Amino acid sequence: MSEKFDAVVIGGGPGGYVCAIRLAQLGKKTACIESRGSLGGTCLNVGCIPSKSLLNLSENYQKAKNFDKIGIEIGSLKLNLPKMMKNKEKAVTVLTKGIEFLFKKNKVTYFKGTGSLTGSNEISVISSGNKKENIEAKNIILATGSEAVSLPGIEFDEEKIVSSTGALSLKEIPKKLVIVGGGYIGLEMGSVWSRLGSEVQVVEFLDHITPGMDKEISHEFQKLLKKQGINFNLKTKVETITKNNNLVKINTIDDQGNKKQLDCDVVLISVGRKPNTNNLNLDTLGVQKDEKGRIKINNKFQTNIKNIYAIGDVIEGPMLAHKAEEEGIAVAEIIAGQSGHVNYDIIPGVIYTSPEVASIGKTEEQLKDLKTDYKVGKFPFMANSRAKAIDEPEGFVKILADSKTDRVLGVHMIGPHAGELIAEMAVAMEFGASSEDIARTCHAHPTFSEAVKEAALSVDKRQIHS
Repeated sequence: MSEKFDAVVIGGGPGGYVCAIRLAQLGKKTACIESRGSLGGTCLNVGCIPSKSLLNLSENYQKAKNFDKIGIEIGSLKLNLPKMMKNKEKAVTVLTKGIEFLFKKNKVTYFKGTGSLTGSNEISVISSGNKKENIEAKNIILATGSEAVSLPGIEFDEEKIVSSTGALSLKEIPKKLVIVGGGYIGLEMGSVWSRLGSEVQVVEFLDHITPGMDKEISHEFQKLLKKQGINFNLKTKVETITKNNNLVKINTIDDQGNKKQLDCDVVLISVGRKPNTNNLNLDTLGVQKDEKGRIKINNKFQTNIKNIYAIGDVIEGPMLAHKAEEEGIAVAEIIAGQSGHVNYDIIPGVIYTSPEVASIGKTEEQLKDLKTDYKVGKFPFMANSRAKAIDEPEGFVKILADSKTDRVLGVHMIGPHAGELIAEMAVAMEFGASSEDIARTCHAHPTFSEAVKEAALSVDKRQIHS
């Protein structure tokens, strides 16, 4: 007899494991199937967490190289890359084991194996030892995430031609690194290896980096990265990538027809991700997908088969861990008869470079397209006392507010700890705050958050310190 569950989640990433835990909290007999052998998905194993570890470690190394300028004399400095990588792996291991503990604590059954649908209520699980078992579920949640895509005809070998996964585990520092794609992931990885000594070039098809970001922030971000030594080839397309002995040769062409060859030790292809749905057997069951291969859902996350739900990177929307988590909670609550909901207008995005970049809500370009009348308030970190005191004065905070109602419509910032500062604005916007509300709220001194208050004051041209 196959084991029966109220709900089975296929995929143990941020969306899947959070959904499973919440279902169990709501009294549902729940199982989670994960093929990787460790929980946490791409984010924890080969994405968000290891990349943030390396970003932090490489930033510390960069700072240490300049210690004597601020009166800290430490003698000669040496980089131990294998040790740095072990530190990264330790962080990953601790967190993946932590999720297993949470499963036990909440009585979630954990299947290590690959799950595929054999019916609308049936799932086949094949474990790493090729052991096969069938389980039954009243509700099934598809949360299998996404995988990196390459350029047509070019395959990852994860040594010379790498995805973000390979870029997180290079065995030596490349003398020259080329990044194809000027998005979040590529620029974070470029920052890591640039700090550790690589000569980094970015090839981007568009005329700006970070597509979809507020253009003013994007331009400032590129300027600061260039100052740090990262070079950019914009409006440029990759024609071919070939390996020649220990070198990788990349042939490019720009929008004027000028051709250029870039030679490097490693090329990171970071041009996007695609939904990971191949092994789910969706076509046999007739689960509908859109033209991009994403699973179609209604406003309750249901597919066309009503007891099969989908969340995270396999559905439309930004491929962000926290977006998937919110959807996981919402689905669990919907299944339990509650009113699960995700506010897609207020999902922050963060790039964890130095300085950090963070945004939430509408960009100026979007407001112009929507023909919305808006006001802009800006404040530079150069005029923020905390930023000046610790010598991190680059960047600014920008608040967009409705001209008539003063409601905050979007916030964009580049500067120290921007990824943490954006949370204040997420809460404010969730409560429908006006820029006046932010401006009238007392912020501690001296803190980076004062730049947010001053940007809110600036909406009505009454900032104090600039």
